[in-house]
Amino acid sequence: MASADSENRSSAYEAIPQAVKIIVAGGFGAGKTTLVGAVSEITPLSTEEVMTEASYGVDDLGGVENKTTTTVALDFGRITINDDIVLYLFGTPGQDRFWFMWDELVEGALGAVVLADTRRLDTCFHAVDFFEQRGVPFVVAVNRFDGSTPYRAEEVREALDLSDAVPVLVADARERESAKEVLVSLVTHVIDGRRPAMSG
Repeated sequence: MASADSENRSSAYEAIPQAVKIIVAGGFGAGKTTLVGAVSEITPLSTEEVMTEASYGVDDLGGVENKTTTTVALDFGRITINDDIVLYLFGTPGQDRFWFMWDELVEGALGAVVLADTRRLDTCFHAVDFFEQRGVPFVVAVNRFDGSTPYRAEEVREALDLSDAVPVLVADARERESAKEVLVSLVTHVIDGRRPAMSG
């Protein structure tokens, strides 16, 4: 009887999709909240607040002068990739003054997406350095903004001094399918990185 109960419990656990934590990072105004909102199958939790005069002179608004809100804690969303994998997305705040939160947010994460805004490419350097130093696998998604220079993925790789092992994709954070492709690319990258090297 105990054996049958154990088998039933085992089957039930196997039917539960694996929960995977993913970080969505990048500079201020790179599109993190937009990506989480576009791809999430639940109403995303967002801690966006209207920017006040206190942020002027503190936050770098160069290139995003029309931005009126900002994430002050995190964004949260969920997307089911397949029957086995559910991704829980945690978007980081982009301003320098909130970087102290990143260590907490990244704990237990499988990997990360770094959103790059080619109008302000230098704003994603911190995210790239952060994940490289902690050994967290990541992909870089070049978020195409209207009116921005359409740099190729390889040009962005060179500018960010990324190794060939880091996938660089061009994406539109506003479009669900584009955002989903970025997440699938990250999961694939993580899986490939965990496979043992083939011996010659």
